[in-house]
Amino acid sequence: MNNINRAIININHDLCTGCGECLFPGAQGAIEIINDKACLRSKFCVSVCPTGALTIEASSIVAVAEQAASAHKQTILEQPQFNQVMKCSLCDITENDRPLLPLKSKGESNWVCVRCIPTLIRA
Repeated sequence: MNNINRAIININHDLCTGCGECLFPGAQGAIEIINDKACLRSKFCVSVCPTGALTIEASSIVAVAEQAASAHKQTILEQPQFNQVMKCSLCDITENDRPLLPLKSKGESNWVCVRCIPTLIRA
């Protein structure tokens, strides 16, 4: 298998002061302050860190072979808990025939097909 090289953000928690400067230039939710320290990752925040706590490092990961991934997926799908076909709680059509959406009503969780949704809205 081939290796894939990529860059990751490293956070030096000893240098991080929790100032929050790294929160704003990155994508929303990509980095946050927990226990007065930066966590999660966003490349946009590296340049604004006043203490140098954020650095970009090279990382190498093993590429997953397509055939191995497909075989693993098939193994998972063969497990009984993944072979259940959901049905609409109103018309009994399956998820194989029409898209289903989750519905929680009166403390119960059910599935409803997209054709039955308007019936619920008008009720």
